[in-house]
Amino acid sequence: MARIGRYILLDRVDALPNLHIYKAIHCDTQERFTCKVIPLERYRDTLSAYWQTGSHDHINEIEEVLLGETQAYVFFPCSYGDLHSYVRSRRKLKEAEAMRLFWQIVSAVQHCHENGVVLRDLKLRKFVFKDAEKTQLKLEGLEDACTLENEEDDRLADKHGCPAYVSPEILNTTESYSGKAADIWSLGVMLYTILIGRYPFHDVEPSALFTKIRRSQYVIPDCVSSKAKCLIRSLLRRAPTERLTAEEIVNHPWFRSGPSPHKQAKSENRELDQTVPDICVTNDEPFPLFL
Repeated sequence: MARIGRYILLDRVDALPNLHIYKAIHCDTQERFTCKVIPLERYRDTLSAYWQTGSHDHINEIEEVLLGETQAYVFFPCSYGDLHSYVRSRRKLKEAEAMRLFWQIVSAVQHCHENGVVLRDLKLRKFVFKDAEKTQLKLEGLEDACTLENEEDDRLADKHGCPAYVSPEILNTTESYSGKAADIWSLGVMLYTILIGRYPFHDVEPSALFTKIRRSQYVIPDCVSSKAKCLIRSLLRRAPTERLTAEEIVNHPWFRSGPSPHKQAKSENRELDQTVPDICVTNDEPFPLFL
């Protein structure tokens, strides 16, 4: 344990390149926090996307930044588990709950895109719950995001993302691609997985997985409503220019087919009986058949 200002760092929960994540507790209030420890010379660049996007209900907000001699200590409110684990435990979600949670996801992505930030590594695990009842989501971090110098030009050249969520144009080209359109594809993978309980494209061999993604062939079961099918197909279009934008997604008829998702998200009484997927694939995890 180490004391940093008014906080005590507890267990380390993750270690990434140039970023260590710890549980933390406030010495006076005993309130729980998450602390991200970043090399001092890198913290401004690492946090630039937070400052560019500003405040949003469904994006994790910095509580406090403390600067040490060699490290920056960035404190965030604690969370209550990630969406990937939740979907895995439920096997798949009923449409009413999926609609409410996915609307929160898309609203966060829309806010980022409107403020010149491309997320690049969108996946279920990136969203965590703000409340123990698991009704309110927030995008856990923006450290992997790319801030655009020109908000009208979202062309990217780097290959960054999770294999199960990567878009076909990233696999097919050695040139630049639309970062926002690639984010939309990842949203399509997320929605499919939430509703159906498995990835739209899956294989134990990475090369076979990428072949399936390039072909963009997938099957939506009949148990999914026609409007949800329409939205999935509008996101998982092989041609990036044919995909919906984040703004168009939040106005899609699927969100009008049930209770208003943004109002329902703030309701005190919510239905919590649903089902869910399995495990989000990262580069160091096996490729599962089911999420």
